[in-house]
Order: sequence, then structure tokens, then C-alpha cells
Amino acid sequence: MDESWVRGGALVLFAYFLGSVPFGILVTRLFNRDADLREIGSGNIGATNVTRAAGKAAGILTLLLDTGKGALPMALTHMLVGENYPWLSLVGGAAFLGHVFPVYLHFKGGKGVATALGVIITLSPVTTFILVVLFALVVYFTRYISLGSLCAAAALPILMALLGPPSRSCVTLALLIAFLVIYNHRENIHRLLSGEEARFGAPKPPASEIPPQP
Repeated sequence: MDESWVRGGALVLFAYFLGSVPFGILVTRLFNRDADLREIGSGNIGATNVTRAAGKAAGILTLLLDTGKGALPMALTHMLVGENYPWLSLVGGAAFLGHVFPVYLHFKGGKGVATALGVIITLSPVTTFILVVLFALVVYFTRYISLGSLCAAAALPILMALLGPPSRSCVTLALLIAFLVIYNHRENIHRLLSGEEARFGAPKPPASEIPPQP
């Protein structure tokens, strides 16, 4: 068997199991031992809900860790396999799917935005920059983080096709990420349409008083 297949396969497995690590839950318990993140607010394990449960510092730390678990396997793949976009796409997809379908949480994970960011930034920094600017502008003018994420996800495959590496595998990865991020925001879409979505920066009741959403 070709050595690149052994390395690539090992990196895919490493990316999935690292992506599955629920940093949001671990960080929340570090800052607030009595809090169960899955029973607070939206029940999501991402940085936004961590901020609600344990404060801004915990949310920022979770954001960095979730982004890192997408970027680290990609960096290792660059080092061990080289600029092989099919392998990079498989490793990036494994890290992303690990966060969305984590083996440690019975395959019920987060929405994958931060982990996707860590993956995409290693493939196309220009695409990432435009997506971050788009996200920031949407959030600034609407105060909806979910809407910013949805707009960035919708733009991702187009920007990857135009500005990313000349590889079909990267565009396929971008389509997978976009689809799952949008699908995982389906409840947010419903609340946006009904005018019930919470705006960023709006006063919130204490975390212990926020009932979990279905």
C-alpha cells in the first residue's frame, strides 16, 4: 500500500476524533462546574451557547478551540502529505463531520461553523477573509449571528469555486459544509422568519432560567 494512503487514512481518523471533542462542554464545566451546556439555552455545544452559559471568556476560548480542531489536522496534512487537495478535503471533511456528528456525544454535535472556519482558512485564506467580512457585516446591520452564519455558508461554495484551489474536491467539501451548516440552522431559520430569533447583544435572562429549545 502506498505510504500516502497510510498517512492520509490516519489523518482522516485523527481529524474525525479530534473534531468530535466537545470543547464547548469541557470549557463550560471548567468555568461553571454546575452547568450542563446541553440543558442551557439552545442546547448547542458551540461558542454562542457557551457564552450564554459561562461568559464571554469561555465563549472566546471555545471558539478558538473549535476553530483549531479544524485547522490543526489540515496543517498536519500539509506537512505529511503535501498540497494534495483530495486528501486535504477528506481530512477537512472528517474534522467538520466530527464536530457535527461526534462519536463522544452519540453523534449529536454542534452546527460546525467554527470548525469549518478552521478548515477553510487553510485551503483559501482569501475566501475566509471575504466570508468573515460578510459575516461581520450581516451581524453588524441585523444583530443576528445565525443570519450571518447562514449568509457565509451560502456564499462558501461560490467563493471556493472562484477563489479557492483549482480542485473539485475543495468545492465538493464547501458544498458539504454549506449544506450541513444551513441544515443545522433550520430552527434558527424558523425563528428568523417568525421574528423570534434573539439578537446579538440583546439582554438575556440568567443562563439557569433559559429553557432548552426543542
